[in-house]
This record gives sequence, structure tokens and C-alpha cells, in this order.
Amino acid sequence: MIRIVIADDHTLMREGLKRILEGDDEITVVGEAIDGFSVLEQVRKGGFDLLLMDLSMPGRSGIDLIRQIRTEAPSLPILVLTMYEEEQYAVRSIRAGAQGYLTKESAGAQLVTAIQRIASGRPYISMEVAEQLAMNIMAPEKELPHQQLSNREFEIFNLLAKGKTITEIGTQLHLSVKTVSTHKSRIFHKMGMHSLAEIVQYALAHHLLAPFEK
Repeated sequence: MIRIVIADDHTLMREGLKRILEGDDEITVVGEAIDGFSVLEQVRKGGFDLLLMDLSMPGRSGIDLIRQIRTEAPSLPILVLTMYEEEQYAVRSIRAGAQGYLTKESAGAQLVTAIQRIASGRPYISMEVAEQLAMNIMAPEKELPHQQLSNREFEIFNLLAKGKTITEIGTQLHLSVKTVSTHKSRIFHKMGMHSLAEIVQYALAHHLLAPFEK
């Protein structure tokens, strides 16, 4: 039996995932989490075999949360389930320590297979993600501007693109306004930009926003 914890801040999504998994006798949902803090509580409590987590939740989330989980539970398999289709999110998730990456759009058809594969010790990524990982290794000099950002900068970049203020970002990520402002300046410098409008346009052009956020 594969015991999993579902981490997603949307009740309807958690219920939908549980309905998908009900049809498999080898998978059982033993816990839920609605934000980064409750995810870490579940991890510290243990008693499950795989974490199915959204990439964007209130509090600590994203790549930073994956890295924290890897520190506290190095052997716990993580399957990221998200609205983001851009391969860069997947590449960063895998590099941070996730074993798999699946878009919510594909969950109905691929979720059970992905869970079974990861639970057996194998990764689950798409051909596009595998190709992107290979390209990053073979030709790092061809990185796009957003690929040069650190994981924290990339997270703040996306929050800025969604229209979040510096204060809102600080509250969500538990950072000071000064720290967020410093990251914002570094983002502008690395990407050669001077305004939030440029960030939004870039994010849209490179499909870095989830469909419902465009």
C-alpha cells in the first residue's frame, strides 16, 4: 500500500485528487496539508510514503519548501502537481529534490502511474522536461534571462508578475520588505529590465504564469 499526503490549498482540488485515487487499491490518502507549515508538520510526523504537493501554497512554498523537505526527510519521494506548464518550473523542482512533476491538467490520466513509478524509486518527468534538463547541462551558456535567477529570485519574479506588492510578497514568503526589495533590484539587473510592466510582459511571453492567472 502506498500511503500519500496531499498538499494543496484548494479544497476542491484535494477532494478531486482523492476521488481519482479512490479507484486504486494500492494507494491510500492518509493526510492533507493546506500550506507550507502544515506540509512540514506532516513531514515531521511521518507515517506516509509519498508527498503529492502543489508548487504554490500560502506560507512557505515552491522550491524553497522542497529543499526544506529534502533536509528534514531526505528519502521522502515528492511528486509536484501544479498548474504551471513551463518546463523551467519542473527543472527547478527536480533540481531541488522532487522525484516527479505533473501538471494538474494531466492529473486525471497520469496521476496513478506517476505515483506508482515514484513510489517504486523511479522518477516521473515528461519528455520535454528531460530534454530541458539535458540542454541545461550541455549548453548552459544559452540560458534565458529568467533561468539565470536564483530559486528565491525566480519565486519573487513570479509573484511580481502576478501583481503582488513588495509588502504582500514579504508577508507570503516571511521576508522583510527590505529583503524583497533587494531581490527585486537583483531581478531587474539580471534580466535587464526597469519596470514591473516588462516583468509581466516577459512572464506572459514565456508562459510563466498559470493559465488562470493570465
